Amino acid sequence: MADAHAKHHDYHLVDPSPWPVVGSIGAFVLAIGAVQWMHGSAPWIFYIGLAIVLYTMFGWWRDVVREANRGDHTPVVQLHLRYGMILFIASEVMFFVAWFWAFFDASLFAGEHIQAARYEFTGGHWPPQGIEVFDPWHLPLFNTIILLTSGTTVTWAHHALQHGDRKGLIQGLTLTVVLGLFFTAVQAYEYAHASFSFAGHIYGATFFMATGFHGFHVIVGTIFLIVCLLRAVKGDFTPKQHFGFEAAAWYWHFVDVVWLFLFFAIYIWGSAGAVPAAH
Repeated sequence: MADAHAKHHDYHLVDPSPWPVVGSIGAFVLAIGAVQWMHGSAPWIFYIGLAIVLYTMFGWWRDVVREANRGDHTPVVQLHLRYGMILFIASEVMFFVAWFWAFFDASLFAGEHIQAARYEFTGGHWPPQGIEVFDPWHLPLFNTIILLTSGTTVTWAHHALQHGDRKGLIQGLTLTVVLGLFFTAVQAYEYAHASFSFAGHIYGATFFMATGFHGFHVIVGTIFLIVCLLRAVKGDFTPKQHFGFEAAAWYWHFVDVVWLFLFFAIYIWGSAGAVPAAH
């Protein structure tokens, strides 16, 4: 009987899990709550959905960590997890392509008379007349340096892990988390001192949607790295089995690359010829 239930393959058949159903319910409640909140209703439904989604994330990832610690993540399973992470990052690339597309469409065709509504929004100029843009060589450049530096520290942590240097792993992760928090703080300060708003013109809408969603991804990546740091302190991860950390590092490098495109396309090229705001 024991041999009948023995595993003779390298794949991991997951145990029955409540998280797909619970997560779907949470996402549905979250969406309904967000729509109602936007229409002036109380936000309590939104927060209930958010709490369910966060609880699902915690529970699901906890189960995946347990699977890894008990040896269920064989080399074949780890390979497929990497494929899944690659596909996820590819979907994120397409997500940001949409916002870049919106920005370039509005900026490159600002003077088109065919679409009168857009012409009124921009006055035929890009950036629209009267908008004081951010000076790309001030806070945006500072944030670029912060994020690029964080890319080097997370790479340092990765190499330390591969060579069995847990102290270097923890130090590199700690620096990366601090730099990620610093980036978010600088961007929040930048937003608080913006001379234009989200509403009223296409420039503000495309600017804040692109940079804002990137900022959200930085926050998610920082949380991802904090979890990895806690696991590293606990003693998790080995040179041969550390997919959780590797996925976080890939995600962080993706965030770095997207920011470089944002910096050059939106902050530098997109604001060329406009008057920068005085800070």
